[in-house]
Amino acid sequence: MPEGTACTLVKREVHFTLPPMTRDAALTQTRTAAPSGLRLGERLRQLRVAAGLTQSELAGERFSKEYVSQIERGKTRPTRETIEWVAARLGVDPGFLANGVATDERGRLEGALARAEALIEALKNEEAAAEFESLVPAARATGVPELAVRALVGAGRTQMRTGALRQGLELLNEARGLVEAGSFSDLERAEVLYALGVCRYQLNSVQTALGLLNESLSLAERSGMPSDQLRSNILSWRSRCWRRQRDYEAAREDIERALQLAEAANDPRTIGAAYFQASLVADREGHWVLARNYAERARAAYEELSDKVHVGQLTNNLGALNFQLGNPDKAIVLLKEAFGIALDTGRDADAAQAVSSLAQIHLRTGNLDQAEEQARHALRLLETAGHEDYIDEIGSAQLVLGRALLEQDRIDEAEAAFHAAEACFDQLGSAGHRAAAWVARGDLAARRGDDRLAAHLFRTAAEALQDIRF
Repeated sequence: MPEGTACTLVKREVHFTLPPMTRDAALTQTRTAAPSGLRLGERLRQLRVAAGLTQSELAGERFSKEYVSQIERGKTRPTRETIEWVAARLGVDPGFLANGVATDERGRLEGALARAEALIEALKNEEAAAEFESLVPAARATGVPELAVRALVGAGRTQMRTGALRQGLELLNEARGLVEAGSFSDLERAEVLYALGVCRYQLNSVQTALGLLNESLSLAERSGMPSDQLRSNILSWRSRCWRRQRDYEAAREDIERALQLAEAANDPRTIGAAYFQASLVADREGHWVLARNYAERARAAYEELSDKVHVGQLTNNLGALNFQLGNPDKAIVLLKEAFGIALDTGRDADAAQAVSSLAQIHLRTGNLDQAEEQARHALRLLETAGHEDYIDEIGSAQLVLGRALLEQDRIDEAEAAFHAAEACFDQLGSAGHRAAAWVARGDLAARRGDDRLAAHLFRTAAEALQDIRF
């Protein structure tokens, strides 16, 4: 059923969920590229002077005085073998000479970063946030751009997971500045831009997100390095952007490419994410059997990972799809299961989504008291969630509540709910959502006998939908 034409069961659109750093980019993060030659040169000069050596004495018979001078002035970058030889002459750790960080200290920091990244992958977001709170300043203090970027990206993703999108954006923009100025690979730059694109999407800056994801994809493809997993994730999120803009053909093309790359990457999380998005695209196009098939495959991938959060979200979507396919009894069973999983995982917003979907089923089957009760329950859960980023869900629940009240001839209460829904959808910036609110208000005006206002609202909704590319 197209959005914006009626009160539709809402499929769960995952908020604040970003796959952990891809295996492709994680491999490149292990490289030991040093900071700029100028920084190394400054350290070399300070260590040489502290050791009481002239440039000629340090060079010995191996190098010329001029070569040492070039290193100190940042005019040339010595090889690893040269750094090790000079460090031995000065009696310092080669890692400290190259990066300003001793090898042991760097190893400890990299180990701590790896543990924090594992917490992200395990969806232990609060624990990850606590770890990154100390790791970011520690990584910055090393002066090693690679460590700083790794900490900033991890912290940015963690902030996104916990709903602190603005804080996440600030951290990721700092990482972007480092990768664009330093000696990073195209694949590493692609990884940071990908994270920024996801953050911008979740901040409803869809056009900006598209630009970042396009640039990220170009860099990944240009790198010539293995990047099936990263490219699949980029395409999955770009498909979301096209879907938000109602360009379903572009969304379908991207998600089909994402599925191919996900299968090639053979990573369950990437496969699950791609099939999740493929299901949503198929649903928007009215291919509900295909959408159900994709959702079942996505859920199987997340079950393999024991990822209860995504399993619950997909169970919710399968409930909605089964209702659309004419199986309300199975739909109710699945939605109740989704509600239980959301409570077990502490996801109030997901629980609200399941309750809101149940409310819509009761509305359509004429159980108006239950529809009203569960719509109000969904709104209470969303209030408990405490995030301003659940605008879509709040607006949808208000819309269901308004229609349940309207069918009970509680006109004034219904009008208040419809206005609340419209206010949410105005913030969302979606013409399709606003059109749904205008249609609801038009129905209410018609019930009051105000045919002129009803006609105006229906016309406004139709004009808004004409501006959308289907």
